[in-house]
Amino acid sequence: MSVSDQGATVWLTGLPSAGKTTIACALAERLRDEGHRVEVLDGDEIREFLSAGLGFSREDRHTNVQRIGFVAELLASNGVKALVPVIAPFADSREAV
Repeated sequence: MSVSDQGATVWLTGLPSAGKTTIACALAERLRDEGHRVEVLDGDEIREFLSAGLGFSREDRHTNVQRIGFVAELLASNGVKALVPVIAPFADSREAV
């Protein structure tokens, strides 16, 4: 298995509008140019499609992060680099994924 075939998850967390998605998209482009399979799991898109109906309570944020972590792990286990630019404000949620 070559390096380009190995999956991984890179989680970029930070404040809103800090540039997480911009960095993830630039990195994705570079990795694709090098022959890697890459997906960007953007937090806003995930909320719209995978976590629709969740609010912003601590419990809902934890559920959202867990769902994203599950998808990232699934992608990574299938040889995809999953770039995750998501606000994950609680240490226990980050640790869980």
